Amino acid sequence: MPTLNKIWTAFAGPSRRQTRRQARRQFRPPTDPAGLSLRRLRAALTVFFALDGFVFAGWVVRIPAIKQQVGASASALGLALLGVSAGAVATMLVTGRLCRIFGSREVTIGTAVLLSLSVALPPLTPSALTLGLVLIIVGIAYGGMNVAMNSVAVDLVAALRRPVMPSFHAAYSLGGLVGAGLGGVLAAHLTPTRHLLLLVPLGLAGTFFAGRVLMAYELPRTAGPGAGAGAGTGAVRTRAPLGRSAGLLVGVFGLIGLCTAYGEGALAEWGPLHIELDLGGGPGTAAAGYAAVALAMTVGRLSGTALLERLGQTRMLVAGGLTACGGMLLAAFAPYVWLVLVGFGVTGLGLANIFPVAIARAGALGGSDGVATASTLGYAGFLLGPPTIGFLADAAGLPTALTTVAVLAALSAVIAFTVRNASVGADN
Repeated sequence: MPTLNKIWTAFAGPSRRQTRRQARRQFRPPTDPAGLSLRRLRAALTVFFALDGFVFAGWVVRIPAIKQQVGASASALGLALLGVSAGAVATMLVTGRLCRIFGSREVTIGTAVLLSLSVALPPLTPSALTLGLVLIIVGIAYGGMNVAMNSVAVDLVAALRRPVMPSFHAAYSLGGLVGAGLGGVLAAHLTPTRHLLLLVPLGLAGTFFAGRVLMAYELPRTAGPGAGAGAGTGAVRTRAPLGRSAGLLVGVFGLIGLCTAYGEGALAEWGPLHIELDLGGGPGTAAAGYAAVALAMTVGRLSGTALLERLGQTRMLVAGGLTACGGMLLAAFAPYVWLVLVGFGVTGLGLANIFPVAIARAGALGGSDGVATASTLGYAGFLLGPPTIGFLADAAGLPTALTTVAVLAALSAVIAFTVRNASVGADN
């Protein structure tokens, strides 16, 4: 039978089915090992961002219970939370150097392991003092992981040649949303100790599987002065020294990140307390406050790449800052829980893409050093916001203290508009 088919094909030509099959073979797109490796690297790095948000949110939603457990006042809790800030900022100052010595991917994996282990320590503390000491360890892991992850992300954005940095931070927000939602459910059934112990194996498992992929492929790097000047490529300079003007711009974008990350950190740790203490909401409702912020930031960041390509950096930064300002004023003074949740959501939408854009721009200007500088400034705002809110809450009340988030969000919009023409290569 095969012989007869060959004879018929030689005489009459290939059948219509054979012609279609040959066409599919002929026009099948060739495999792209480089593209495949970049997609896998992007997926693995996305897992690390999501894991970071998930673990941190697990700790955040149990702060009210741990505050009650250790018998801390607002000021004492603010001092304890300063442990996270101290550990993180101190680590960020040296993480850029550690990434150059050991590699950004290696530092990402190591700090992810430490974060997964240290999150179980806060509920084991008997006092505000020991809580603050334990939170230094959490801060070391959290700060180092964020700088290392963003350094990997900037190089990956350069290789992909698309402004996809918001998508990584969307994964962080999505992880925070899942962590907050899970925390709200478990708050009614598990003690903080059992809840946070549950996060340890989850964090370690995610680190193991994503880390294997992250280390399996070599990440291309874009070198040379001027690389990444365009806003759409996100390419970075890995070794070229910063000029004075570029270094100043890196600091400016870091300041923008600080103004908005302050709000994100304040909402993460004081948003639930605002609902619980000022409006009488229960633990589940308080957790919904952070979940509203995380959901809004996730939605905003998932659309961040398209918005960047459509609006450009300056318009996105200005619009985001003003939106966050209005949303925070609503959330701080609204008399009803549902209206506060709406305000939190609007604030999250406004803040969503400001920090990713600032970090990506700093990386495009200064490479890994630019990422380290802007990340240190930005996450300093994220981590210094909660203790600052604590001190102001004792002096003037929590709603008034939260208005500082609105003030700094508006300030970030003003700064972004002021430097719109100085942003070399930026898409205005």
